[in-house]
Amino acid sequence: MKLTLVRHTSLDIAPSICYGQSDVSVSANFENERIALQKKLAAFEFDAIYASPLKRCHELAQALCADEFFGHTSENIKLDARLKELHFGDWEMSPWDKIPRDKFDVWADDYANLAPPNGETFSELHARAKSFIEDVSSHSQGKNILVVTHGGFIRALIAEVLQMPLKRLFRLTIDHASVTQLEFNGEVPKVLLMNL
Repeated sequence: MKLTLVRHTSLDIAPSICYGQSDVSVSANFENERIALQKKLAAFEFDAIYASPLKRCHELAQALCADEFFGHTSENIKLDARLKELHFGDWEMSPWDKIPRDKFDVWADDYANLAPPNGETFSELHARAKSFIEDVSSHSQGKNILVVTHGGFIRALIAEVLQMPLKRLFRLTIDHASVTQLEFNGEVPKVLLMNL
């Protein structure tokens, strides 16, 4: 199975805001980013499409399906809550610099195991990612699956494939509207493309 992971396009929000699972709208540049992404995906054929239910991902998946050459319609999109971004709890929609520094530093030092107040840990996000892979791979061997999701989720899957400590996740850059492809065949999964 090949998993082609697409991060959503840029958003209509200041870069200094923590948004996680908040339902943020896409930016005014959405259509340009969608067209560029569609060109990157033109070389692939997909057997199934999954998307995070957050509107920035669902809207992108629907827009990709609107292209008559894509081979899928919006009705083919399977929404899966496990594909959501990290839940930042009480910090959602707060400016990063307004989060109390002492609390932020403690979390940042061990975000794999510590959660923002009423949020989730990266270990929990990683567990969601593994659960998704196990479910999809059980019925999709030999298939190419498109997943429209978030930067945190993509990092968690790359960490799983590379057996990387979650503490090092932010050494990976995952751009908006980028393509990452992972292969799950046999015992050794592989990173085929990253941040294209």
